[in-house]
Amino acid sequence: MPTMEHDDPINAKILAISEDKIEGFVREPFEEIARRSGVDVDVVMARIAAMLRAGTIRRVRQTLLATNLADGALVAWRVPENKIDAAFDWMFQRDPFSGHVVLRSTDTIRAGSDYKLWTTVKVPHGFSLHGHCELLANKINAERFRVMPAKGIFTLGVGHVRRKTIEPGSKADQPAKMIPVQAVDLSGQEWKVLLALKRELAPEEIQPTPWAARAEGAGVSLDEFYRVAEQLNARKIIGRFSTFLEHVKPSAGGVRVTRFNALFHWAVPPGREIEAGGEVGRHCILTHCYWREAGPEFKNVNIMAVAHGTDKQLLLNHKVAIDRHIRSIGIPVSYTNVFWGGRSEIKPSEISPQVYREWWAEQVNR
Repeated sequence: MPTMEHDDPINAKILAISEDKIEGFVREPFEEIARRSGVDVDVVMARIAAMLRAGTIRRVRQTLLATNLADGALVAWRVPENKIDAAFDWMFQRDPFSGHVVLRSTDTIRAGSDYKLWTTVKVPHGFSLHGHCELLANKINAERFRVMPAKGIFTLGVGHVRRKTIEPGSKADQPAKMIPVQAVDLSGQEWKVLLALKRELAPEEIQPTPWAARAEGAGVSLDEFYRVAEQLNARKIIGRFSTFLEHVKPSAGGVRVTRFNALFHWAVPPGREIEAGGEVGRHCILTHCYWREAGPEFKNVNIMAVAHGTDKQLLLNHKVAIDRHIRSIGIPVSYTNVFWGGRSEIKPSEISPQVYREWWAEQVNR
């Protein structure tokens, strides 16, 4: 029986494609993974389903560019030390609009070191992101919080298996292009298809034409489902079809995909954020790179990026290479830092306006 670990040779070939290489909406995603990985489609489906059942893959889903569908931000929270674990649990278990929930620390006391709880928050258009965070702050006894919406996205994609062999300094031939964050409005039909599309696939749904059952559940024909999904794709609302590895906790066999999660910070001069983000974001090790305004609590950091790995020093070497590149092209950096991830839970953020109305009513009436 083949191993269900991510480093099994066949699994690794599949994951090198399925983690972050299937962009946009694809009618037959498993056939596309098979074509690009060189692994037979029946083996692809069997291995992905088995890894999902084993917990090596934590979810399989069509991702969305939710920054265009909901008002989102990275939020840093300052919570009393004796209440931080309870705050973490509340965010993860009771707020469906918080996605990543991470405890972070710095190697030395630096700007913002007392902000140890970090979350991503998305609130559907028409509702208040700041109001949502005020409610959360009251629930978790936060002393302060800093809301940092993305003003632009330079890199977004996981690919942990593919990134394991990347050398420090490896970068694309051209700077990353910034994807601006802009709101879009959807019709009722589009919401119906989108909500059916984004739901995680169960192991038994890893099969040919996986969208047929979703179309039926949404009450539309498969042709109509495809038409709407491809229209949403053309509007840059659809992200990738992805298999997400459990990259924080060890597998059932004790194997870790990553051990360290680094959030890199840089402060560059106002007006040079797009240039700097493009130069940082072209580095292949990064899974995320954003323009976010962190404010004076964080020494006016405005470029942030995330990298994962199993060797802390190697991640620091990657950052040194990025720092050297930025300096070499004449972009001044007034401040830089690294926040290391510790305890972490990740879940897709809810974006449905109806779900939000119901959740908000429940919270304020408690």
